[in-house]
Amino acid sequence: MSGQTSDVNAKGDKINIFKIGGLWCFKYFFDDRDLFMGLSDYYNRDKYRFELKNVGERNKVMKYLEGNGFETALIEDTSDYTVKIDRFKKYAPILRNSIDFTESEKERVFIMKDLASVEEAIGQGAEKSPEALKTD
Repeated sequence: MSGQTSDVNAKGDKINIFKIGGLWCFKYFFDDRDLFMGLSDYYNRDKYRFELKNVGERNKVMKYLEGNGFETALIEDTSDYTVKIDRFKKYAPILRNSIDFTESEKERVFIMKDLASVEEAIGQGAEKSPEALKTD
């Protein structure tokens, strides 16, 4: 994360950074390779998300993102972003826009990366989950 790219994000995209267990996490697809490379140390390829282990890393990354034209928002209460779907229903499109998920015998519960993804998941058969997903 040595510097800022010269091409500032003209869209002013918003990136939600979620408190999940002991981590701060976010999901975003960067079309700018240099911008992504500046954050690659934080990328968890298995979960397709960026993970920040402490407040110092979170603040450093937020400053980097904001310096590159992004708006950031910290989300500690994930309940507005949480949906669930029957375990035996198709869920791949929902998983793509989720930041985290768990599954039980009967259902899969997802934290979605933004409210638009929540609405999209509902359109694909999910329903709002009244409680926040508890993960570590």
